[in-house]
Amino acid sequence: MDSIRIHSPADQVAAHLREQILKGKLSGEMPGVHQIAKELAISSKTIIAASKILESEGLLVSQGPRRRRRIMLPKGGDSHALRVGLLVFDSPARGADYMIELHYQLEMAGYVPFFADKTLEELGMDEGRVARFVEKTGADAWIVGSASRDVLKWFVEYEKPAFALFGRRSTLSMAGVGPDHVKVGRLLIRRLVALGHGRIVILARKARRLPEPGQSERATLEEMQAHGLPTGPYNLPDWDDTPEGFHRMLDELFRVTPPTALIIDEPFLFQAAKDHLARHGILAPDQVSLICADSDPTFAWCRPSIAHLNWDSGPVVRRVVRWMDNVAKKKDDRRQTLTKIEFAEGGTVGRALGS
Repeated sequence: MDSIRIHSPADQVAAHLREQILKGKLSGEMPGVHQIAKELAISSKTIIAASKILESEGLLVSQGPRRRRRIMLPKGGDSHALRVGLLVFDSPARGADYMIELHYQLEMAGYVPFFADKTLEELGMDEGRVARFVEKTGADAWIVGSASRDVLKWFVEYEKPAFALFGRRSTLSMAGVGPDHVKVGRLLIRRLVALGHGRIVILARKARRLPEPGQSERATLEEMQAHGLPTGPYNLPDWDDTPEGFHRMLDELFRVTPPTALIIDEPFLFQAAKDHLARHGILAPDQVSLICADSDPTFAWCRPSIAHLNWDSGPVVRRVVRWMDNVAKKKDDRRQTLTKIEFAEGGTVGRALGS
């Protein structure tokens, strides 16, 4: 994943003021620089710099020295900028690099993005609860992160346009984007088999396991079968989606026939598994190979380096913004796209023990 863009204080203030203007909370003339600086507890220099950014976008027009700037809405538009609801899987997703960048780029494009008060996890990934929450939340369009198929089916029928950011979107009549985990998953299995691994286990949360394995999990299991490896509940174990349930599952998994390789769905699960195994003297890559199916900035500081799947968030963010532009133009955009993802082998992958 590419590194997060660091936005200056002026960029952040400009984004805030832009949102207030497009929502209609500011109109006519802008308040004075010193007034805004006092309200936001920010220096006057930062307010001036932010105002120049908005001038360059045409939202503010200078009326001369010591005179307040006039607010100018986009030509042909009205005071209502499209509100875009970001409904993410869980609270940590709000702080993910790609979500921060997406929020910023949507603002820069003139929309009013906001994170929904609830997450899909808090709503129990229940389409009924999601429906009631969405219908009472004012938004002109929705971007839905890592949703179940039933939730996405509801959004397909919903009157407002919706975009599937990751999630079980395959074959549904809605726009979406995500890394090509199917292709890289098959390549990963081929690499592990070449290193002598025969007991490969995928650790994923409930949303990826039930009611049936997701597309990428199915493809990974199929690739294992193609290499003559038996597959079953052992290879995609069920567990109670709690920290206690996760650690109990790991204990059972390594009790009799320990895996030679673990493919772990998310960075926080990877770190939890790595720490749990280390406390039991099971180290990577000597006793087991460990691969994370996502990237995380902390991996660069780990030794041995962490094997993981790496993807560039730039094309993902750009695809979402292009979709939103089409929504604004009332174009029917339901195209689903896949972005490139690569296997960064890292030091936690080695030959299977005894091979």
